[in-house]
Amino acid sequence: MKSDLATLPLLAILLLGVSGGQLAAQHFHRLPATPRTVAYGYYSAAATPVLRIASGDTLEVETLITNRPDRLEAAGVAPADVQQSLRDIVTQVTDKGPGGHILTGPVYVEGADSGDVLEVRILQIDLAIPYGYNGCSGFLPVNCDSTHRTRIIPLDRRRLVAQFAPGMEIPLHPFFGSIGVAPPRDSGRVSSNPPGIHAGNIDNKELVAGTTLFIPIHTAGALFEVGDGHAAQGDGEVDQTAIETSLVGRLQLVVRKDMHLAWPRAETPTHFIAMGMDKDLKTATQIAVQNAIDFVAARRGWSKMEAYRLVSVACDVRVTELVDGNVGVHVMIPKSIVGK
Repeated sequence: MKSDLATLPLLAILLLGVSGGQLAAQHFHRLPATPRTVAYGYYSAAATPVLRIASGDTLEVETLITNRPDRLEAAGVAPADVQQSLRDIVTQVTDKGPGGHILTGPVYVEGADSGDVLEVRILQIDLAIPYGYNGCSGFLPVNCDSTHRTRIIPLDRRRLVAQFAPGMEIPLHPFFGSIGVAPPRDSGRVSSNPPGIHAGNIDNKELVAGTTLFIPIHTAGALFEVGDGHAAQGDGEVDQTAIETSLVGRLQLVVRKDMHLAWPRAETPTHFIAMGMDKDLKTATQIAVQNAIDFVAARRGWSKMEAYRLVSVACDVRVTELVDGNVGVHVMIPKSIVGK
């Protein structure tokens, strides 16, 4: 994808083709978060689609904060500031779990099938509410005060900063913590908590507007879901949460039959991103680094050894997150080195 895609007018984006041929005529869809349009805490190949779209269509999707109204109010949110859609979903949706994220979808993408790749172009992400929260548990929970685990953080949607402490503002870079497709059918219903080959709760802070995520597809229609909005997060997400909030995103979903992946991969205007996830941090790192090596070797036509050397001297290995059952690692591969 071209690196300046996020700066193009929407009409121009919809007219773009992909490698291998032009897309058919595209359409625009709005998908609000309601009790009938969410999967509460899971990804599943058996889930019923809430919307069917064509490859290349653009989706404006509403996602909700991962919390309950009573807990937000107990932490200090005024009842009038809790979204009615969140109240409706928490009280009316009875099919929940095993995870806790409210995911909008699944969306069935026509023509998608196992072995293809879903290209998710993240065109725009907007904050839906003027606050977020940060919980306290995660990697070193001994540091948490059990009586004050949830803290509400005001968000300035105009200036894109969070008022974290007196005299301290945190820049906001909103992204979806969970963005994925159905896992293989024999996996059954998979919790929304751990990331995996279906992507899901990868919590990668690089997935802001202007980035493209490529996800291997494991079932017909892909069954795309998105949620777990984050206003800001550091690599690692060490206390279990980012600044969690509700977001509205504009995404273009494209079926890629000319691409085949075993693990999710991303592309920013400046980098390619290889990923790995596993319960063990060393194994997750090995997966991510090997995916980076394979990518560089294929792109440059090099041996694995030469690609390995380049990953070592020019790429950055980062811990994506440490707190979701499966931990995540990603490798930042500069386009300035390997070419766009």
